[in-house]
Parts: sequence; C-alpha cells; structure tokens
Amino acid sequence: MNFTRKLCCARGLLILFLPIFSSSVIAAQTATQAALPAETRTQIENTVSKFMATTSAPGIAVAVVMNGEEVWSEGFGMADFENSVPVTPQALFRLASVSKPITATAAMELWERHQFDLDAPVQKYCPAFPKKEFPISTRQLLGHLGGIRHYRSESDDDPESGNTKHFDDPIVGGLQFFANDPLVAKPGTEFHYSTQGFTLIGCAIEGASSEKYVDFVRENVLRPAGMTVTQWDDRVAVIPHRTRFYSKAKNGMVVNANFLDPSYKIPGGGWLSSADDMAKFEIAILSDRLIKRETREVMWTSRPLPPQPGAEHIGYGLGWGSGTVERWTYYGHGGGQQGTSTLIMVVPEHNAGVVVLINMDTLDVAALTTDLMKLVIGAQGKGK
Repeated sequence: MNFTRKLCCARGLLILFLPIFSSSVIAAQTATQAALPAETRTQIENTVSKFMATTSAPGIAVAVVMNGEEVWSEGFGMADFENSVPVTPQALFRLASVSKPITATAAMELWERHQFDLDAPVQKYCPAFPKKEFPISTRQLLGHLGGIRHYRSESDDDPESGNTKHFDDPIVGGLQFFANDPLVAKPGTEFHYSTQGFTLIGCAIEGASSEKYVDFVRENVLRPAGMTVTQWDDRVAVIPHRTRFYSKAKNGMVVNANFLDPSYKIPGGGWLSSADDMAKFEIAILSDRLIKRETREVMWTSRPLPPQPGAEHIGYGLGWGSGTVERWTYYGHGGGQQGTSTLIMVVPEHNAGVVVLINMDTLDVAALTTDLMKLVIGAQGKGK
C-alpha cells in the first residue's frame, strides 16, 4: 500500500471538466528551469495538465529536486478564482499533514543535541498533559503509537476537525480538545494515526527548548533550510500570496472550502508553505543540513508494528512515511484538509525530490506525485 494514500484525507471525488490555462499564460517558473531536461519538463507539464482536467483541481504548484538541487518549479491554474490570481511556485498552500515532517525534524534536532529524551514520559516536557493509565513517550507519538485519538470524525460539521475558534496560544488551545480523553490503545501496541498527538509533541518541544513551538521551528528548521515564506496558517492575519481554498460540491461544481481555523493543530496540520520552500526543505534533509545522517536514519526507520489488521502495509518512522515504487525507496508525507491536498516525496538513493501542492481537498495527490517522481528518476537515468 502506498503510505500517502493511507495518510491523505479521502472525502470522495467528483469529476468536472475545468479549462486548463496554458503554462505560457499563467504558469510561473524559476530561473533554474533550464537544469530540467526539456523532454522531462514537457512530460511533467502534460501529466499535471491531464490531472487538472480529470479532477477539476483549481491550482497546483510543483517543484522538482534533482542531484540535491531544485532544478525546476512551476504553477498551474488559479490560486484565487474570484480575483484571477494565478498559481506561482511562491504561492502559499496549506500543508495539512505535511506539517508533521517539519515537526518531527524539529524534535530530532533537540534529540540530537541531547536536549530531548524521546523515550521519557511526555509529561517531563509537557506537564500540562494529564498522566494516563500508561506512560506515553514522544517517540511513540511521532510514530502514531502513543494511543492518542485522532479527530472525533472527519466531517467538516464536527466542531473539532472543522474548528472555527482562533487560539492565541495554539499549543494550550489544542491540548484542550483531547487532553482529558482516554487512550484509544495502550501506547506501543497499536498504530492509530493522530494529528492531536502531534500537538502534544509540539508541547514537548516547547518544554525541551524553552521556546514557543512556532519560534523554535522558525529558527531551527525554516531559517537554516532557507524557507523564507513558510509560516503558520493564521486565519486572522493578512498573509500575502496565500491561496484560496476550494472543495467540490456534490453537483461537481468547484466551491469555496468550509472555513477552518487550524490554530489548534499547527504541529500536525497548521503550516503554510510554497513549492519552492518545500523543495528547500527536501534539499536540507537530503544534504544533512538540519540533522545528521545518523539522526535522519533514526527518523526514517519504520517502527516494527504489533499484529494489527492493515498495519503490515504501513511504513512509518518518526513523522515520516516510507514505501517502495519499482526499485526505489521513498520517504515523505501526504496531507489533506479543507481546501488542500499536498505531498512531499524524496528518494535519497537518487538525491531526488518532488513537491506537489493543490488548493483543493480530497484529490489523489499521491498518484500524481508518484507519476512525477517516476519521470524525474527516469530523466536522471537517461543523463548517466
């Protein structure tokens, strides 16, 4: 099973033809595009255009990493239909659960510095979280083995997954949703995907670093990686270049997505970023600029999962998923929430990466990203 298909939201899909704007009219490309072979570029553009035509995706941003460098990025379609704003590689999309690898990298930086014991009870760093009948470690939380529940439901009508309240203290506000709930399983015994669990990790990062979660990530992950536009999705703030968020109605029409204030779940699903910035993140991970290679291997190594229906198909380390396609192994994460479908994928043996960001929910971004990665690796093979 493709881990991205497992972890991205699935809310159903209707097909409606949407005109595809020519890349020569509205696509924005970086100055490094010449490094991507012309044939591969054309294949990528055709693949994205076909995906848009069959899914009604309003806008897509794509970035490609080859040989450890960003060689090309482009925007397709519209970031904002109402104001006729095209997508560019600098447009800010909701990352949704692609926020999790960012949080995991921050946690592993602290662990590498001996400031964070991943195996200690999480209350050592987050005393605000009540003790449960069993101890819970940050390592278990990073691997979705901590027994913390996910949303109560995936419905936008759920006041949790469709939260509209703004929290000035996001970590404290987020903990309120689940801190007093019972565990869904004994920690370490079952895989239960949990965005709420990453809020608890954010609290632990604050305790270990003595900094606010957002500030620590900004200074220790984003800035060293050169990610200058990535920021949390503050629904109160005016944020230039933030896309509009779209869904598809039951009649097949593209509509504005239901409102969401993600301030309660920034560590697990509340960051905004661009295709170019996420390519920089991939490059920083591949080049060991944020954490050492040994630390990266700990982060990427899938945890042995107890016997559990479906669990044998899940490749998941600490905040990163993994899988195999053809003869290569990839690492990354997918995301989906109101108005977005996202995925980052890196293949370290080829020093390659792909970023796909879409401003519509419930689309099969995993299939598109995998197709693009096949083209990228194929181009590298031809160049040898």
